[in-house]
Amino acid sequence: MDRNSALAATSGNGTDVAPAASAGSPARNGGIDALRAAVTLLVVLHHAAITYGASGGWYYREVAPSASPGGILLILFCATNQAWFMGLFFLLAGTYTPDALRRHGAWGFIRSRLLRLGIPLLAYVFLLHPVTVALAQTAQGRSFVHVLLYLFEHGKFEPGPLWFVEALLIFTAAWLLWRSVGGAAPSAAGGRFPSDTTLLAAALLTGAGAFLLRLAWPVGETVAFLQLGYFSSYVVLFAAGCMAADGAWLERIPQASRVLWLRVAAGVFPILPAVVLLAPHFPLPAGSSDGGWSIQALTYAFWEPFVAWGVILGLLGLFQRRFAHLTGMWRRLARRAFLIYIIHPPMLVGTALAWRDIPAPALVKFAVTGSVACALCYLAAGLLLRLPGFAKVV
Repeated sequence: MDRNSALAATSGNGTDVAPAASAGSPARNGGIDALRAAVTLLVVLHHAAITYGASGGWYYREVAPSASPGGILLILFCATNQAWFMGLFFLLAGTYTPDALRRHGAWGFIRSRLLRLGIPLLAYVFLLHPVTVALAQTAQGRSFVHVLLYLFEHGKFEPGPLWFVEALLIFTAAWLLWRSVGGAAPSAAGGRFPSDTTLLAAALLTGAGAFLLRLAWPVGETVAFLQLGYFSSYVVLFAAGCMAADGAWLERIPQASRVLWLRVAAGVFPILPAVVLLAPHFPLPAGSSDGGWSIQALTYAFWEPFVAWGVILGLLGLFQRRFAHLTGMWRRLARRAFLIYIIHPPMLVGTALAWRDIPAPALVKFAVTGSVACALCYLAAGLLLRLPGFAKVV
């Protein structure tokens, strides 16, 4: 593929956002469009897993985390996702940023970002978040209307999953500031994909950064609605995306590197659960994997990038081999992906509440609720995009 196709996962009006890009423009990278769409659905399933027993924060939790077989599987599912899936979105967003800035100019770029990111963020904060909270509180016997009014009266507004958009606006502003003061665009090393030694150094740097950040802000602790403990990988991957743009790195991943890092990820994967289970039985600094001076926290911080590099490189290669161009449902899913990301919280919570009184194993409920919520989000997004003005924003 040529250089343009590496930057072509953009919406029809020329705005480049991950995961917001739509299908339909010429010379698109179908593999990246399909991957972004698939990972958006994985976000829905991730939150469904939290609903039924995985660790993490979410609006509605029906099953608490436990050491049951189903609970352990859901916890591992979410821990693995967390290592890479939001980082992938930041990588893609960074990849599209330099070209968008060149094409639109500084002011056009700012207007575009405020339209395509700012409006969805405000809509979620002031509408979808209160609606989702009020919906979830009906499980506790509280009135939907009373909770909704309380939230508005007391200004209880949050970005929920659109923390990603908040962070992306911050990263984009930092990129603009860097360029405005004369900072040079990072070199793409003549178009060559980074060496495995460079990727190793980046993984070690990312792990060290995560460990240090979590000494101050453990996993689960937020600052301005952002879990800074995860931001080491987000910053590194966004910066890597900006560096990758001109060299079309995402389309030039060497097969040897993909294979090597997939093997690294597979080899590293069992280390975290093993350390979490065994560390308390050895004379080592023990504690939570969420942060602090403990072997669990140190392992978790370095485990994440080594898993992430392998999964991200592997999926980028797989999807680009599989999808040269998108047709049919994949094309529609790619166009609806960002809107699905925005609307999925109330859809998922409503789906879970609809059958919460029906007994079933947690894994069954996870599979059914997650699948139904994905289907409903897909259909609802298609309907919303037909409304006047929606397509210009999402």
